Amino acid sequence: MSLPQGMTKSELIARLAERNPRLVARDADEAVKTILDMMSAALIQAGRIEIRGFGSFALNYRPPRVGRNPKSGERVQVPAKFVPHFKAGKELRVRVDGSGEAEAAPPER
Repeated sequence: MSLPQGMTKSELIARLAERNPRLVARDADEAVKTILDMMSAALIQAGRIEIRGFGSFALNYRPPRVGRNPKSGERVQVPAKFVPHFKAGKELRVRVDGSGEAEAAPPER
């Protein structure tokens, strides 16, 4: 089995409909959109989402700073903002690692 290089929302919807034949593609589309909308709303309101075995989403604060326009070199004020941050859970990290074994030995020099 080859590993996918990435997955778009439309590919996720298609795979969900494919794996669940009783689920119409339109319903799969609505389910994915609803989940993503609810996750966005939860981040906006509570600032954190935790999905056991998968990971957690939180908002990180970035203070205002002075940046540079790469084209002109001009100084630019960058306003403060909150950015979403994902931290993978232990179960997901083990599954992504593939081996499920203890940490690999450091590479020899």
